[in-house]
Parts: sequence; C-alpha cells; structure tokens
Amino acid sequence: MYEEKIRTWLNEHRMNGVQLLQKLVQEPSKRGQEGSAQAIVVEKCRQLGLEIDLWEIGDEQLRKHPHFYCDRRDFKGNPNLVAIKRGTGKGKSLILNGHIDVVPEGDHAAWHDEPYSGKLMDGKVFGRGTTDMKGGNVSLLLAIEAIVESGIQLKGDLIFQSVIEEESGGAGTLAAVIRGYKADGAIIPEPTNMKLFPLQQGSMWFRLRIKGKSAHGGTRYEGVSAIDKAVVVMKEIKMLEQERNESLRHSLYKNVPIPIPINIGSIQSGNWPSSVPDTAVLEGRFGIAPTETMEEAQKSLKERIDALNESDAWFKERPIELEWFGARWLPGNLEINHPLMKTIGTCYEKVVGEEPLVEASPWATDGGYLSSVGSTPVVVFGPGETKMAHDSNEYIEVDKMMEVAEIIALTIIEWCGVDQE
Repeated sequence: MYEEKIRTWLNEHRMNGVQLLQKLVQEPSKRGQEGSAQAIVVEKCRQLGLEIDLWEIGDEQLRKHPHFYCDRRDFKGNPNLVAIKRGTGKGKSLILNGHIDVVPEGDHAAWHDEPYSGKLMDGKVFGRGTTDMKGGNVSLLLAIEAIVESGIQLKGDLIFQSVIEEESGGAGTLAAVIRGYKADGAIIPEPTNMKLFPLQQGSMWFRLRIKGKSAHGGTRYEGVSAIDKAVVVMKEIKMLEQERNESLRHSLYKNVPIPIPINIGSIQSGNWPSSVPDTAVLEGRFGIAPTETMEEAQKSLKERIDALNESDAWFKERPIELEWFGARWLPGNLEINHPLMKTIGTCYEKVVGEEPLVEASPWATDGGYLSSVGSTPVVVFGPGETKMAHDSNEYIEVDKMMEVAEIIALTIIEWCGVDQE
C-alpha cells in the first residue's frame, strides 16, 4: 500500500526534483557562500510543514569541543539547518544528514559547460555539487515530501539536516550534535553509487617541515637540498602507508586498492632557480582506519618520523618537524548486521530487485561525528558515482537520484513506523 503510493508520487514529480536540484546547483555554495543555497532548502522545508531550526554555528561551546578542528572564524550569513517532522511517539527516530557546501570548481577550462549551469542532458544534471552532494540532498527532500503528500503519519521523529562545513572538517554536523540532535539511526546520502557503506575511514591533515642547507646552484654540492631530503621522507611515508594497509584486513575493503591512504597534497620549497633550497614543507591527508582512534593513527606517523630523525644522520642534527593542523574527520564503524543496515537493505531490494553491494567508504564523511560524538548509528548511502566527486564536469543521473529517494522513503517508513490511527 505505502510502496505504491510512494512510487506513484515520485514518478509524477520527477521533474520537480530535477528543477529543485538545478536551483541548488545554480547557487554556488562554496565555503563561506552557503547561505543562498541553504535558503532554498529552508523554503522547501517550510513548504513541507517541517519544524525549522536555523542557526549560525561557531559559539564557544562548539569552539571548545575536543573534536572541533576548523580554521574558519566567520560563519555569519551561512546557517545550519535542522528541519523536523515530528512522529506520534513510540517509533524509532531517524536523521537524514546532508551537507550544502561544495568544493571549488577548479579550472573552468576543464568544464564542457559553466560549472554551475545545472544543465539537464541525457538524463543527467551537470554542475559542481550535483554528485557531492546536492543530488543526495534532493533525494532526501523528495523522500520526505512523498511521505508528507501521501498522508503517511510516522511514529518516530524524522530529522532532516542540511549542514555547512563538511568539506572542511565537519563542524556543521558537530554543531548539530552538540545542539542535541541525536537519533536511533542516520543516513548520509554521499555519492556511494548506491552501495551501502557501514564503515567510513577518518582523516586528518598533517604538515612536515624539512630543513636543508642553502648554497649557490653552481656549487650545489656545498649545500643540502631540502627537496632531496623531502624525497627521503616521502618514500618513508609510502612505506608506512603500505604497512598500515597490509595490516587492515576486512572483507568490505576487497574492492578498495588503498583503504586508508596517506596523501601528500602539497609541497612548497625553494624560491630561486639558482639556489639550493634550505626548507621544504609537505602537507598531506592521513587516513584513519574505522577500527582505530585518531590518537592511534597520529602515533603511527609520529613514531615513523621519530625513527627517521634517529636513523638519518642529517635529520638527527636537524629533525623533521611534524604538525597536525586544519580539518579532521572521525572514522565510523557500524556492524554489518545492524538493524538499520537490514532495513535499508530490504528496502533497496524492493525497489531495485536485487541485494545491495556493501563496501567500506573510500573517503571520510560526517558520519563519524554522528556515531562517535552523537552515539547515532550511521549508514552512508546515496546516488552519484564516487569518481565524479570533486571532478570537473560533475554530474548525477536523475534515475539514480529518484531510485535513492524511493529507497530512503521506504526506509523511513519501515524504521520510524506508521501510526495507523
């Protein structure tokens, strides 16, 4: 009965979903510019009759929290949103969490069209944020609207969240947890290509300062290149990455080549072609296994750098300096047979006609804040291909967005329960 109502409503309102996504994409919501896109989401939630909580994050309670890692100081005009559909009671609650912020568009010349066009072509909507993750957010909103318009009264509370700052470390979701938003379960529609991710790696940023000795390029043998010494350090980091991944044995990682990568994303050294550089700074991202703590992960890199400082004669006199800075994401670890996994898996089968693929997330999400800080079990599941996230010519398939909306709507009904009175 409910299944047919939901499917029919979604089929009849497919273009409404496309138009909502286009409007969201056409409002660039890069860091510090989330307000305009968020306003569209707020208006949609008001139309659905949801209870609105809209606030600017950044108070002292958030800033002093042990898991607040954010270099952003000004959040004015770019609020967090929580919108609630209250249940009648005696049902399980569910959080639907999506982030409104997107990464920068990069080189415009690499795009076939304007990065924020929202163009619909061949069953796909193009533009920055379509896959990561405005398409998933629209799936959530369509699922809620289908339930509301079908006259279905839930027993448990349904808590929709549109947060800022996910791409820079999760401060928006952490703020929502601190504000008291917790539940019996949560779904985050990141671009999993419709796979279920019960495990999510965490990550954190690190910086390494490496010293050399300057000299004239014509007599470079009188100096020591910090770039050359940086190569030594990077080789050691590659070895550490290999060791950490060899020790991580989990069936959900069988299709992930490097489950917890260590990525060097930035190197700065030298300021003159004819001089031997005397300093090099490496910045990178350190993957955290779902089964380890942030402190354990930090220890593994520190021990490797300490060992290099001790064994290398140059570094013994001029030690490599390790610093943890900037964004961090907590890992997440949900049991494969958790009731939420079973519920969403069953609903997936009803819609798609086959069992879902279950894997571990190749990247970090806000799920770690919901589970570790908020004690809320999390499944990451959404439309969009992982490879499209942060890429030029980003797009999402409308069919997948609508399928996910249907699966999530049925999951909400099954999880929260329906009041028959």
